[in-house]
Amino acid sequence: MHSASPSLSDAEIGAIAARIDRPVVLVGLMGVGKSTVGRKLATLLGTDFVDADEAIAEAAAMSIPEIFERFGETHFRDGERRVIARLIEESHGVIATGGGAFVNDETRALLLDRAIVVWIDCDVPTLVERTARRDNRPLLKGGDPEEILTRLHRERSPLYAEAPIHVTSKANPHMATALQIIEAIDAWL
Repeated sequence: MHSASPSLSDAEIGAIAARIDRPVVLVGLMGVGKSTVGRKLATLLGTDFVDADEAIAEAAAMSIPEIFERFGETHFRDGERRVIARLIEESHGVIATGGGAFVNDETRALLLDRAIVVWIDCDVPTLVERTARRDNRPLLKGGDPEEILTRLHRERSPLYAEAPIHVTSKANPHMATALQIIEAIDAWL
């Protein structure tokens, strides 16, 4: 365990981790920091981390942008749902999902039933800045990222809001968001 913030001691984090009886699944728009925060969260909780998008790319033996390009979003979402179901079965500790995973009705129902779902939210200007750093976002190709992210935020927020735990990622370090999630899980359990 790592020395946490003044708000939570290692012993307190350990006690919370011991009460978690299913995977913690992070949902939210691209760029909120699900993968980075997920790795830090898993380290704090003393468990493993898996990125669903990486697992999908590995299973398909091609990148997410290639899957979108060759087969389309519907095919991708179907494969995504199957991979996430497998990851839940395998009882991973922390799972980061792609931005659109929780929008799929079947995937959302599965996660709400079998996992502790945490919605990491973030303001659009921060998302635009974060997603600009990487050129592997199929849904941002050929459009104005701010416009697309604003629309996705508006469309998906009501669905993300079904997650029992909601934290907001600000421009603070990802470790602060990970600790915020642990505190929120503690309050929810």
